Amino acid sequence: MKRFVVASTLLLILTVVVGCDAETPTVQYGIIWQDEFEGPAGQLPDADKWRFDVGTDWGNLQLEYDTDRASNVSLDGEGHLTITARIEDYQGQAYTSGRIKTKSLFQQTYGRFEARIKLPVGQGIWPAFWMLGSDIDEVGWPECGEIDVMEFLGHDPSSIYGAIHGPGHAGDDALSRRHQLAQGGFQYGFHVFGVEWDATSITWDVDGFVFHTITSDDLPRGARWVYNHPFFILLNVAVGGRWPGSPDETTEFPQTMHVDWVRVHGPLP
Repeated sequence: MKRFVVASTLLLILTVVVGCDAETPTVQYGIIWQDEFEGPAGQLPDADKWRFDVGTDWGNLQLEYDTDRASNVSLDGEGHLTITARIEDYQGQAYTSGRIKTKSLFQQTYGRFEARIKLPVGQGIWPAFWMLGSDIDEVGWPECGEIDVMEFLGHDPSSIYGAIHGPGHAGDDALSRRHQLAQGGFQYGFHVFGVEWDATSITWDVDGFVFHTITSDDLPRGARWVYNHPFFILLNVAVGGRWPGSPDETTEFPQTMHVDWVRVHGPLP
C-alpha cells in the first residue's frame, strides 16, 4: 500500500474556530475528495470519479486524438495514474493521448486542490492539471472561468505556469506566472502542485512554496471575477498546439505523465 503523504498547508483534519465567541460553532476542514489511483496495472481510472474527453483539437490546435483506451490512460499497478502520449495514426491524427475530467461527478467551490505529479518532457509535449467552471455548457469559455493549477511545456523542463482565464482576461491576456526551479527539471521526480482558492483570491504553490497569488482586485479594467461557483478537475497531456508548438525530431515518444494522487481539501460535511 502506498505511503499516505499530505504535502499541503492544510492538515488532514484541521479544526478552525470561527470568531472568539465560545458558542460559535467550529468548522472542520479535511480531504473531501481524493483519488490515490490504487489498482491493477492496465485498469482504467475509476468511472465514479473520472470521465474521458474523447476527440481532438480542444480549441488550441492540438495535434493528438484523446482516447479512452488503457494504452493512453490507465493505472500502472504501483499507485499511479499514467497518461501517455504516443506517436501513431489514429482517427486522422498523428498522435494519441488522454484527457480526463471530474465533470458531473465532482465539482467544488473554494478549498485546496492539489496533485502529486511527475511530468513528461519534449518539444510539443504539454501536460496540465487544471479546472473549468461547471457551467461551461451553459455559458461557454471563458465565461465559465478556468484555473490552471499547473501547465508545463516539455521543451522547458525547469518551468511551470499557473494562470486564470475568464471574461476580459483569457488566452494571451490570461493572468499567469512562471515558476522556475533553480536546478534540474520537473521530469526527474514527483512534485506537489496546488492552489488555495477562496472568494476573492487564488494562490499557487509547488512543494509548499508559494509562487503566485491573484485577487479580484488584480483583474484588468472591464474583466470579471468568475471564480465564485463550482469547478471540476482535468488532467491531460496535449501534443502540439498554439503555445508549445509541434513536436520535432528531438521529441521522443511515448511520453507519460505519472499522477500519484489528486486531493481536494475543504469543509467537512
